[in-house]
Amino acid sequence: MSAERHNWTKEEILEIYNQPMMDLLFRAANVHREFHDPNTVQVSTLLSIKTGGCPEDCGYCPQAARYHTDVEGNDLMTVSHVKAQALRAKASGSSRVCMGAAWRNVKDGPEFDQVLEMVRTINKLDMEVCCTLGMLTENQAQRLAEAGLYAYNHNLDTSEDYYKDVISTRAFEDRLKTIDNVRKSNVTVCSGGIIGMGEKLEDRAGMLVALATLNPQPESVPINALVAVEGTPMEDMEPVPIWDMIRMVATTRIVMPKTQVRLSAGRTNMSREGQALCFFAGANSIFAGDKLLTTPNPDVNEDMEMFKLLGLKPQQAFVKAPQPKTVEHEESVLQPLGEKPKWTRPGHKIERNEEAKAKARRS
Repeated sequence: MSAERHNWTKEEILEIYNQPMMDLLFRAANVHREFHDPNTVQVSTLLSIKTGGCPEDCGYCPQAARYHTDVEGNDLMTVSHVKAQALRAKASGSSRVCMGAAWRNVKDGPEFDQVLEMVRTINKLDMEVCCTLGMLTENQAQRLAEAGLYAYNHNLDTSEDYYKDVISTRAFEDRLKTIDNVRKSNVTVCSGGIIGMGEKLEDRAGMLVALATLNPQPESVPINALVAVEGTPMEDMEPVPIWDMIRMVATTRIVMPKTQVRLSAGRTNMSREGQALCFFAGANSIFAGDKLLTTPNPDVNEDMEMFKLLGLKPQQAFVKAPQPKTVEHEESVLQPLGEKPKWTRPGHKIERNEEAKAKARRS
């Protein structure tokens, strides 16, 4: 019986990650079968409801306003447009819609009110609703919960040690504070990271330590392979080897046995055989659709063909946690507080980020 632990060390996780591949796969698969149906995979659709213009300097992100990429910005989507996209996703087999906005943090006002209405609308379609909107306060998390939000995504991205080499406009502590604010509501937590950003194996283990020692552990952990986008500071990074992804998925499954491990960005570079090994190693969630916010993703029909080949079936909504109730706007007991939290701005410089910003100015 594998128990959920909250005292993992970096050394223990590195020992798991580095063991012989066959032993790692065997152990991870056994843990996976203990807590999950190995033939069921959650299918989610990621929808960018507000694209581009982000003030952050994340070295991997094409939505940062300071870099010159081919991303075309757009204003916040309408509720009706989001509903239409959600219905299309449901018809294609998705049980969850994750809405992403390129914001540094949530701000009370008309746009957040519009997002709350999107949450209410999708929850009434009997779909799980997830949002990723940047940092948010406890009151904002409670308002999202009241609207019917099922999950909130806030990735740690990498280890605390390597974080300062990726992002300079916010601090690692801000990520943990937001997760803590979400935990004070009834919303489940989705938090993971990216590999292939130039980090060491110790950083991959460090990220898993940060996630696995949370109590409770995140209900969902996305494992992303960096998609190197031209114009970003990380445009020249080499693709992550599939074996690294398999090892990362398997290790995540072992240290977070009850978590939904999501095979996220980078799947376009993975063969079906590689993805199959990730599912065997414990991945039981994917994003479907031809785009993940701004980067390519396999077509949903390709995924359904792969599911048929492997004998996989999509997971139904609300299997892991009950459906939240939706409180209508006029019946809400929570009010915006007009908060202006002072989220951290570390202020240090990251050389490759500065170079990418200078290059964009010359373009």
